[in-house]
Amino acid sequence: MTPAIRADEDTEAEELPPDIARRARRLLGSLARPYRGGIIAFAVVVALTILASVLDPVFVALALDEGLPRAADGDVTALGWAIGGFVGVTLLGGLGMWLANRLVGVLAQKIMFDLRTRLFVHTQRLDLGYHEKSTSGRLVSRQTSDMESVQQFLGYSLMDALSALGQMTCIAVILVVLDWRLALVVFAGFIPLVFTTRAAQRTQRAAFRRTRTSIAKVIVHFVETMGGIRAVQAFRRQPHGRQRLESEDEQYRDANVRALRGVAWFAGSTRLIGNVTQAAVMAVGAWFVIEDWTQIGVLAAFVLYLRRFYGPLDELVQTFNLYQSASAALEKIAAVLDTEPTVEEPDHPVALPARRSADAAGRELAFSAVRFSYGEGPDILPTFDLRIPAGQTVALVGATGAGKSTLVKLVTRFYDPSAGTVAVDGVDLRDLADAALRRSIVMVTQESFLLSGTIADNIRIGRPEATDAEVEAAGRAVGLDAYVARLPAGYATDVRSRGGRLSSGQRQLVSFARAFLADPDVIVLDEATAHLDIPSERLVQSALETVLAGRTAIIIAHRLSTVEIADRVLVMEAGRIIEDGEPAALIAGTGRFAALHRAWRDSLA
Repeated sequence: MTPAIRADEDTEAEELPPDIARRARRLLGSLARPYRGGIIAFAVVVALTILASVLDPVFVALALDEGLPRAADGDVTALGWAIGGFVGVTLLGGLGMWLANRLVGVLAQKIMFDLRTRLFVHTQRLDLGYHEKSTSGRLVSRQTSDMESVQQFLGYSLMDALSALGQMTCIAVILVVLDWRLALVVFAGFIPLVFTTRAAQRTQRAAFRRTRTSIAKVIVHFVETMGGIRAVQAFRRQPHGRQRLESEDEQYRDANVRALRGVAWFAGSTRLIGNVTQAAVMAVGAWFVIEDWTQIGVLAAFVLYLRRFYGPLDELVQTFNLYQSASAALEKIAAVLDTEPTVEEPDHPVALPARRSADAAGRELAFSAVRFSYGEGPDILPTFDLRIPAGQTVALVGATGAGKSTLVKLVTRFYDPSAGTVAVDGVDLRDLADAALRRSIVMVTQESFLLSGTIADNIRIGRPEATDAEVEAAGRAVGLDAYVARLPAGYATDVRSRGGRLSSGQRQLVSFARAFLADPDVIVLDEATAHLDIPSERLVQSALETVLAGRTAIIIAHRLSTVEIADRVLVMEAGRIIEDGEPAALIAGTGRFAALHRAWRDSLA
């Protein structure tokens, strides 16, 4: 069994697994398998089309060697059959080519649809650790540039390749039937052709892999620049960005130049071999006619067939290079699809116990002997134990790097602990189905990312089946209603790309409304009030006191005003809890939180 690629491995370009070509072929086979019937029909049509397209020189030979001599004697039957056969196979070949192209186009689009869907679904399933290591630009490259390369080959070049290979095979058989001695001259040209093709295959695959890697870097830089365009313009980073793009674009250009040099060498070599072979056949064939060892019609058919034999070879050269590019692209896609998430769904999920009552929706959280580190790095949480009773609101306080965000990433199961367990109502999070976990635990971050669509659409992400009245009620609960009332379309207002129509505070309120509508058992707020102004923050704090009642809540906040609604404060340092108590009790003491609170009060004076 082939080992899966883990999400914590670098699967880019030069570090692709050695068997990635086989994995790519297996992927293509799995995509084609549901369309076996269409593929068989396509193969039959292609075979008939090829057969029809290679028979017309035979009728030319019949017309010259039998039809014309008999016609000179007054019998035009043979000539008529030869002409009729020529016209018939020509029409049949044209009709078959139309039908084959139609079939391959439909099949290619179905396969690409499945591949795009599979890649999108899989990348969403991959855990946060994978996405924090990989850039969004690389995934965009997989979904765009690499997909386009695969589609170009399947939708356009594949038909040309099959047609060319089929024609060459049929022509080779016909040449043997016409005159096996002349056919040997043709086949002698295969010897250098085979060695040339094998050499090109080795060098071109590596060359096109470099082009896929290079264009991915260009796309990554473009996506990052456009995503951070405000910072780029604010700090006048345009010249630096242009220099970086030029450097990466030069790498892409150079990779393409190397690949095209290989294309030119291969195309020139095959053309030279073909021309030499045709010249040899004409010379030997002329000698055979002079010696009366063959007929002029046979030689004429040979010359016609040779043009058709080496004509497709030129197409195969171009198709071969497109195939190499598509193969390299498919390998990159296969590498992503073979990446297994480190946070995996349980094989036999366990259901959460029933809620204690409809009014008390909170659940207990417990960390037992938890140890966690990112990859092979140092422990962020060394032997951590914590119990948060159901319905309690806990505030996490501490300097940057104290382990607060890591703790909530474990609560939301974006990561699994390196050792120990994180449990909700006694159930290990690793035993919960992902859907059940996401219904029970909801996180609001400081990023406040909004998808394209209306305000209502973004709130409804928390519960897609919610009615308009429920969406509006969630908006009122967090104080969003006052903003929305000033908009001409209300909750139907389009937020535009990344929520650009709303201020950062308004976007955060939409995120709050989304979480409240989801009605979770546990709410995690990671710096969720960081972008709110003072009036908005007070409004949200007032709403939070009502909404968080009866639920378990974990709040990370550097602004200590947010901590005032907490039942309990945990002060963290180096992954450990150094203070634990009620806010008022800690403020009255002489510990770390009391000092932080005094410094915060002084900053407001």
